[in-house]
Amino acid sequence: MPPLARLIRPTIANINPIRPTRAVWKRTFAMSTGAAETDTQAANAASTSGITVSSLEGTLKEKLAAEHVDIEDMSGGCGQAFTAVIVSQAFEKKNTLARHRLVNSALKTEIAAIHAWTPKCLTPEEWVKKQKEASF
Repeated sequence: MPPLARLIRPTIANINPIRPTRAVWKRTFAMSTGAAETDTQAANAASTSGITVSSLEGTLKEKLAAEHVDIEDMSGGCGQAFTAVIVSQAFEKKNTLARHRLVNSALKTEIAAIHAWTPKCLTPEEWVKKQKEASF
C-alpha cells in the first residue's frame, strides 16, 4: 500500500495507543469526575446531592459564626453552582486567600458535591462600608 493511502485510511497498527481519541478522553473524564453529560444527568445529580441554599447557609452560620450569609443558586435551580456573600468576624486580619480557605474547609463535603462555588468573604466592618456605598 502506498504511504499516502495509510494516512487516509488508518488501520489499527497506525493508531497511536498512547494518545487516545477525543471521544475516549471525554468518556474517561466524565466517568472519573462524575460530570453529567446531559441535562437529565445534571438534574438527577442535583436531586441526589442534597445541597441547597439553606443547607449551605446553616453550615456557614454554624461553623464560621457568620453574621450574614446570602447565597444565590446560579445554576437555575439544579443546585450545582452557587455564589455567596459571607460576613463573619472570623475573617478579621485574614487576606482573601485565607478567608476562602477557611470557608472551603468549613464546606469541604458540600463543595465536593457541587460544580461551582464563588464566595465573597467580608468582615462586619467591610459589610457595613459596602452597604453604605450601595445606598448612595
